Amino acid sequence: MSGPGARRADGLARAGRGTRTPAWASRRRTAADAKPTNGGPNPLGPATLLVIAKEPVPGRVKTRLAPDFSPEAAAELAAAALADTLDAVLAAPAHRRVLVLSGDTGAWLPERGFEIVPQAEGGLDERLAAAFADCSGPTLLIGMDTPQVTPALLAPALETTACEKADAWFGPADDGGFWALGLAEPDPHLLRGVPMSTPRTGEIQRRRLVDAGLRVRDLDTLVDVDTAATAARVAHTAPHGRFAAAWRRRRPEEG
Repeated sequence: MSGPGARRADGLARAGRGTRTPAWASRRRTAADAKPTNGGPNPLGPATLLVIAKEPVPGRVKTRLAPDFSPEAAAELAAAALADTLDAVLAAPAHRRVLVLSGDTGAWLPERGFEIVPQAEGGLDERLAAAFADCSGPTLLIGMDTPQVTPALLAPALETTACEKADAWFGPADDGGFWALGLAEPDPHLLRGVPMSTPRTGEIQRRRLVDAGLRVRDLDTLVDVDTAATAARVAHTAPHGRFAAAWRRRRPEEG
């Protein structure tokens, strides 16, 4: 995983740490609030689906898109990528859908369908580990850098028989990271200490799973949106999403 939620917004903390509480914390969504969206039932399944994300704030997200895109344009692309990701998660079968958020909510968040919890303290490995620690039973975590994700791409790890086929599901990214990680039994120790945002992150994380004696199966390899070049690739791969539309609006303007 190349760094969804890599920078933590000031004051977003657990257990009273920090100096500022995000506005949504006082109305934190729980399972009771995560009702169906779009007027119909969200598909049910055996797993928890986690999305780890950061608030799309100019200058804090997608900074590697510069100089091709301004900070404002990069933030718009990040918001669109997050919205596409959340749409895919809503359409995938799960019994819980949880947004693990650094920062505040925005217009990109669906009105219903998600619990919202703050990210933990520490590096990305610690924050991913903490997200899994809050879950029990089959859990699949994805980030916000692959807006081309679809329910079909997630399906193998969310089937009712997924845990019979594998103990872990691994989604490699073509930059050497990973875009998805599913565990039949969440274990935070499987993530702690894995170096993140390096060309070998995916290799090291997958090896950690194998060395723990887990049966690992792979999902499709996806392209992470990290640079202007990868943004263009993803926009062309999924031309009908919000991300592609934002890319088309902003690319000529910034080019």
